[in-house]
Amino acid sequence: MMNRNASLPGQLLTLLSGTIFGFGLAWATMIRPESVVNFLTFNDLGLLLVLGSATTLNLLVIQLLPRVRKQPLLGGEFEKRPFTLDRSSLLGGALFGVGWGICGVCPGPALTGIGAGNVDLLIALAGIFAGAWLHGLWANRRMTKKGIEQFV
Repeated sequence: MMNRNASLPGQLLTLLSGTIFGFGLAWATMIRPESVVNFLTFNDLGLLLVLGSATTLNLLVIQLLPRVRKQPLLGGEFEKRPFTLDRSSLLGGALFGVGWGICGVCPGPALTGIGAGNVDLLIALAGIFAGAWLHGLWANRRMTKKGIEQFV
């Protein structure tokens, strides 16, 4: 989420980064569901290079940059992102993978594809948003139930 107090140069750098990311997704054909489905069915492994490069670069930046610099380029501080491998993480990853396999669309490339004129991706985005909304309802209900059980 964008920091409301972010400076104009920071906001412009964020916009530039997002634009470069979007062009990269489009150039790699990740905004075309048929390319993704061909990758997932092992008919075209070209996207493996894209995913591998992105994962490797991201891992290097996340692991090495905090060791080289005391703070991010735009100020603030590096945040720890705790992760626990639990049932919810595994189930969420599996559901995401099934949805990705069925329609060949991931949220980032879907938004980029709409920007490139592929309005059919609005259907997939509607499903993505519906899934996120349902998860929010489920998580709220679960938290409320846990809260009530703690006081009973």
